Amino acid sequence: QMNMADSERMAGVLEAVGYECSQDASQADVLIYNTCSIREKAEQKVYSALGKQAKRKRDRVGDLKIVVAGCVAQQEGQTLLRRVPELDIVMGPQFANRIHDLLDQANDAQVCATEQVAVEEDITTPRRESNITAWVNVIYGCNEKCTYCVVPYTRGAEQSRRPDDIRREMLALGEAGYKEVTLLGQNIDAYGRDLPGLAADASGRRAWTFTDLLRHVHDVPGIERIRFATSHPRYFTGKHRLVRACAELPKLCEFFHIPFQSGDNDILREMKRGYTHERYRAIIDNIRRYMPDASISGDAIVGFPGETEEQYLATERLVREVGFDRVNTAAYSPRPNTPAAEWDNQVADLIKQDRLNRLNKVVMDVATERAQRFQGRTLEVLVEGPNPKNPRQAFGRIRHNKLVYFDGDGNELRGKLVLARIDQCNAFSLFGTLTEVVGSRAAAPGTLPLVAV
Repeated sequence: QMNMADSERMAGVLEAVGYECSQDASQADVLIYNTCSIREKAEQKVYSALGKQAKRKRDRVGDLKIVVAGCVAQQEGQTLLRRVPELDIVMGPQFANRIHDLLDQANDAQVCATEQVAVEEDITTPRRESNITAWVNVIYGCNEKCTYCVVPYTRGAEQSRRPDDIRREMLALGEAGYKEVTLLGQNIDAYGRDLPGLAADASGRRAWTFTDLLRHVHDVPGIERIRFATSHPRYFTGKHRLVRACAELPKLCEFFHIPFQSGDNDILREMKRGYTHERYRAIIDNIRRYMPDASISGDAIVGFPGETEEQYLATERLVREVGFDRVNTAAYSPRPNTPAAEWDNQVADLIKQDRLNRLNKVVMDVATERAQRFQGRTLEVLVEGPNPKNPRQAFGRIRHNKLVYFDGDGNELRGKLVLARIDQCNAFSLFGTLTEVVGSRAAAPGTLPLVAV
């Protein structure tokens, strides 16, 4: 999500100065690969794609600029330029708003923009993929020191946007017909910690929090739904203020994404996550106290250095006990510049893959069981368009962030709120019958994003 938001910002900057987004990469004059470095496999994809484009550039008549943006660019820097001399620009995510200036500089020489600088607030409208839902960054970077994670190195320190800047962006989205906004941050609960001079109450003593921000933007006209991601269990506190706000504010969706990473306290300590599995369970219990029907998703890593079979099974137990609606799972991948990559107690790849397969089976079973609570209910769906695999069907999302498919004209219903009776459920999707159209403001079809790897 962060990368897609960055891609949209870059596209908006370039369109504002006359560029057009091409639907065919072979016809483009500028290719931008916006990259992720969370997993080693993503880096391998980058180099594979660059090899093909480098050959194309050598064979091409006319100028072609190749840009690598995002976290792989920030991490690899000059190494990328040495390995792929056909590259024109390597730029970290903090330079997304400066893409046009960097392209100008690349007319004279290769550009490596990876120094840690503040993200510039930019008034250029992002070129969003959808005209129905939008991502809005509220805080950049991350100050955490998780021993497996490269994000603090690639995205820099936390930098909160000013509340009024966020509200202005959302006001513009509401006026443009958008219905749903997802507020984004690598550690969104840390919002406001770096705004000490900005008081959130009349006393002038209390700094802004993410809960304050939600109340500040909740009444934006036109926006029907608000989501947010990603929450960190260490900061999901504040005497339940955040959960109470989500329960009280009708536009806040019944969905929380809170990574847990492991169900074993020793592993969590080695990861430097700053909480226990008991603390995580208490967070979920509190959410369900105020919002019993809320959907919960999380992230889990198996095969972290030193993880035993017993410690892995603790993660399985936590998945079953919490009853997740979805879990993004991954086998541990050593990342450069992270402490855990240097440890000598790495888990064998075969063991990691076996644990990943087993955990995925548990996740699927739990998510399938959780989905059954929607059977027979009539739920509000924000229609996103026609089903790409079946044009006679429309699809959209319920407030719990599950996809729903039903017979209907997806183009006509695009951007509308409808009611659908749920007839069938599986782990990832719901299937239903349209019963009523409750919203009438349609949105234009979306456009393609920048090339991303």
